[in-house]
Amino acid sequence: MRYNAMFVAVAKELGEHYYSSATARAIELWSRMYRGHAPWNSSNTKSSGVASSIASEAARLITIELKGELTGSEALSAEFDKLLPKLRRFVEYGTAKGSLVIKPIVVDGAITTQFIQADRFFPLRWDSSGNLIRCAFADQLRDGNTIYTLLEIHSFENGVLTVQNRLYRSGYDGLLGKRVPLSAVDKWAKLDDEGKFTGIDRLPFGLFNCPIANNIDEDSPMGVSVYSRAVELICEADKRYSGESWEYESKETAVHIGSSMLRYDKEQDKYIYPGGRNELYRAVEIDSGAVDKPCLEVYSPEIRHEAYKSGWNEQLRRIEFACNLAYGTISDPNSVDRTATEIEASKQRSYTFICDCQKALETALYEWAEGAAFWLALSGQNSAYDMKLEWGDGILANPDAERDEDRKDLANGTLRPEEYRAKYRNETVEEALKNLPQSSEVMQ
Repeated sequence: MRYNAMFVAVAKELGEHYYSSATARAIELWSRMYRGHAPWNSSNTKSSGVASSIASEAARLITIELKGELTGSEALSAEFDKLLPKLRRFVEYGTAKGSLVIKPIVVDGAITTQFIQADRFFPLRWDSSGNLIRCAFADQLRDGNTIYTLLEIHSFENGVLTVQNRLYRSGYDGLLGKRVPLSAVDKWAKLDDEGKFTGIDRLPFGLFNCPIANNIDEDSPMGVSVYSRAVELICEADKRYSGESWEYESKETAVHIGSSMLRYDKEQDKYIYPGGRNELYRAVEIDSGAVDKPCLEVYSPEIRHEAYKSGWNEQLRRIEFACNLAYGTISDPNSVDRTATEIEASKQRSYTFICDCQKALETALYEWAEGAAFWLALSGQNSAYDMKLEWGDGILANPDAERDEDRKDLANGTLRPEEYRAKYRNETVEEALKNLPQSSEVMQ
């Protein structure tokens, strides 16, 4: 689905939209970059995969130590247990494209979850407090040259949630086309045209926004891609990557051999090269009057590996800075020629950004739980729940450095031996006290 074209079509059909077409174009660009099909990618400029690597690493850091528990409603607890293991994959889509909707629905009495990416989601209206109160989701089905688009429109106003389903048929990508009955597609034939509900104070889903200021539309509360400020840098990285690839390809060892030294096969209309790989040899014409021109010459120029490697790494570091990542996250960690202060500052920058992302994701998960509980209550099921999330601090902690500090505290008496043992032997303080050696030697 061409997002920008669909954005224009949806805005025209529904008569309102929140963000500008510039933001819609940016979402389409981020999506193409993530898939390795940026506008500048071609046969000469290949994708280096940097964009998807950034999103993947950000998602890993956000969810690396996430643990959660949901008790109370069995139906909600079961769905939460299914949701948590696959969260990292969808958070990656959210960091790449700027936002992610975590949308609970009830199917045949069971709660399930849809993850809707930014290029299938259209924010339409926000209230004065910055809460989303109207939006549309797009789902498409292709039947030959015919494209069916389902718009699911959610609105919240005066305490009433309204959900509308509209189906459109078109022969062109990016156009809604003509509105048709829901019965035109079996998949959506059982949906209601409209439903109104009370008993909830917001739209019934979680919205994760990548917590970076939107420098494309400064008035928009929507998130932007984790690499939104590194688009030009990634474009240059793709060019450098392609240049390095061409460096290796263009300087493959070859043997220039005079055509007069080769046998010509008239039936196959080609020269017969000596044994081995044919691509090793290149037939050349040598003038009979040429002076000091060898009939056999090896072509094996030196590859500028170190120069390309250094330039490539420096470009990755610029991208890391623009994307709030620590040096060495996607660049070579063994060649980070920065001062200790710069490296520590980059780690702190990354830590702060990841913490902000975790807070945003936690809010979205609690919103998801509220929405799921609402739909369960409507279906007459137990919806009471209690949810706890733990994120850990592994993205910043250095186990070796932490243990060294604890040893110092142990030596100067600010940390008791049983506390030290309990921490590093996975024991309770009482167990550690019993298991301490009789001597007062400092444990290593």
